[in-house]
Amino acid sequence: MTGFRRGVRLGIDVGRARIGVARSDPDGMLAVPLETVPRGDGSIARLVELTAEYEPVELLVGLPINLRGEDTASTADARDFAQELGRASGIPVRLIDERLSTVTAHQALRASGRSQRTTRGVIDQAAAVVLLQHAIDTEKNTGAPAGVPLILDEETR
Repeated sequence: MTGFRRGVRLGIDVGRARIGVARSDPDGMLAVPLETVPRGDGSIARLVELTAEYEPVELLVGLPINLRGEDTASTADARDFAQELGRASGIPVRLIDERLSTVTAHQALRASGRSQRTTRGVIDQAAAVVLLQHAIDTEKNTGAPAGVPLILDEETR
């Protein structure tokens, strides 16, 4: 585990309707599903409650860029959400390329025998697990944190 910074991390998959949340153990052995938070007025407050409960060293927010590596409307939405979450929680945020995390999560759930209908409630959590596990594995393999640190906008601090 060369260069792995010890501590719990929360993985956050920001969607238009729901936010999937996963957490890791302090040693980064395993990312597990935690909760699906409905997207709306209370979503930031609920995530701040989760940060108070689990005391993560950082929040890893998925950045949905397209397969060519370009920003989309969803990318801007995730960045804005990450800004708001970073300000509200006071916890460092890293933005993680989440290309294919939802696809990978769907494949894993299908392989486990879950139908499309029964995965709706857990797909966001599963995508958060995929992005969090990827970030943990990247840091363990390279000795450097995955993704890029979020810099809070000056006008919104």
